[in-house]
Amino acid sequence: MKKIYLDNASTTAIRPEVIQEMTKVLTEDYGNPSSTHSFGRNAKNILELSRKSIAKQLNVNAQEIVFTSGGTEANNWILRSAVKDLGVKRIISSKIEHHAVLLAITALQREFGIRVDYVNVLTDGSIDLTHLSTLLADDVKTLVSLMHVNNEIGTVLDLERVGLICKQYNALFHSDTVQSMGKMQLDLQTIPVDFVLASAHKFHGPKGVGFAYVRKNSALQPLFYGGEQEKGLRAGTEAVHQIAGMAKALELSYAHLEAESGQITAVKQYLIQQLEITFPGVLFNGTAANFYNILNVLLPFSEEKTAMILFHLDMRGIAVSRGSACQSGSIRPSHVLAEILSEDLVRKPSLRISLSHYNTKDDIEGFIEALKTV
Repeated sequence: MKKIYLDNASTTAIRPEVIQEMTKVLTEDYGNPSSTHSFGRNAKNILELSRKSIAKQLNVNAQEIVFTSGGTEANNWILRSAVKDLGVKRIISSKIEHHAVLLAITALQREFGIRVDYVNVLTDGSIDLTHLSTLLADDVKTLVSLMHVNNEIGTVLDLERVGLICKQYNALFHSDTVQSMGKMQLDLQTIPVDFVLASAHKFHGPKGVGFAYVRKNSALQPLFYGGEQEKGLRAGTEAVHQIAGMAKALELSYAHLEAESGQITAVKQYLIQQLEITFPGVLFNGTAANFYNILNVLLPFSEEKTAMILFHLDMRGIAVSRGSACQSGSIRPSHVLAEILSEDLVRKPSLRISLSHYNTKDDIEGFIEALKTV
């Protein structure tokens, strides 16, 4: 049985070149980058070259890149320090953010008594920017936290426009860019955003490593304490092999972006076409025209099939998801779909299909055939 992987928004296969890079570092460059001897200096050199490589892809200063364990840590760090150290009294976010943001905000509200406002979400899953401006007109020290590409339905936020609105009202702007990093050009010199972040495993790198872009002079303070690594902002010995792998993965993603995004777009168009032909009445949550590698499909099946559909596809060797992988063990409906769909539609089977350049039209045909037998 051929296995078909269509869950790239939850994680991606590591590129062979990345594995090669990591293996070299693990084998030869095992020094602690904080040590002053030659082994340590060599590891430190790899670390800083990786930082420069990542900074170059985003057109920022290398000193503005801070290595973390991934997106969840970066989100928690930025949000907590903004409240605790930067004097933020209110956070504006949306109810369709990743739980790494939503639950962090809830914890901060409980702990510090900050005000939290949620901007309206339109029926296509996009953010109501008029409502955002209305909320920002209330003069209080604010951080706006809105994700760039929604991980479940693929709606894309206009970062530049939101950044300019935030600037107009003197608000800080944080965007979870986990789904767009490596899949979309981000020139952070021209986009007025204060904080973005990445998880390497979303762009064909290793798990357990990521980075935050923190605009210079932002005055963020560390989340936890220990050594002086990462300019004192992130204690703990850096995972040099992971970081080198992440830098290589990001470099390759951007080097091949045009060709690979074109290939993925063609496969997605074929998927949409086959779904519409095979399952009349199929709908797309958000819109089918959302981010090029994510498609969230509302199938014209009965409610009873909702619970078993993933299991059935898995038995056929096909990996898709109903929502974020971080909550896939939950039987509750997706909080994102609950925000944009009626109660009746939320109960019906929706699938998130997310693609990479490793997917082909043959994969789509195998998926459609399996779906026919549900």
